[in-house]
Amino acid sequence: MGNIVSVSTIGQDSHRFGDPCEGSLIRLGGIDIPFEKPIIANSDGDVVLHAITNAVSGFTGINILGGEADKICLEDGIKDSSVYLKKALEYMTDGKIIHCSVTIECLRPKLMPHIPQMKESIGNLLGIPASSVGITATTGEGLTGFGRGEGIQVFAILSFAREI
Repeated sequence: MGNIVSVSTIGQDSHRFGDPCEGSLIRLGGIDIPFEKPIIANSDGDVVLHAITNAVSGFTGINILGGEADKICLEDGIKDSSVYLKKALEYMTDGKIIHCSVTIECLRPKLMPHIPQMKESIGNLLGIPASSVGITATTGEGLTGFGRGEGIQVFAILSFAREI
């Protein structure tokens, strides 16, 4: 048996909010959250899953968003960002995700009540326990457009175990 090494990658994504519309939902971390402004995106706009997908792409070296995801979304009409994440995970042949850390920057919606359900959803998608998913949320003290309520920005760091 070889040695096990730990590798970490980072992913980022951001989206703007659209104009307010009554009864709107946004999708973050695979769950729906009531919010009066929709996310502007071709897909469901799940910036959390997009950032995680980009972090997986950082490990595999195969970019999914902007490539295969565009085909899945624009040509096949599949808007569910979990499909893009699952596609990225198909390319993971020599590593195992052991931890996921997500930081979300936005003024609103307030995310604290939704974090446990998001952790469960992300853990299920990544095949790790919810206890191995960390999620923090910040307004960034209003220093960016995200902290001023114009949209949402997410950074995700994934830790992998790989045998060498």
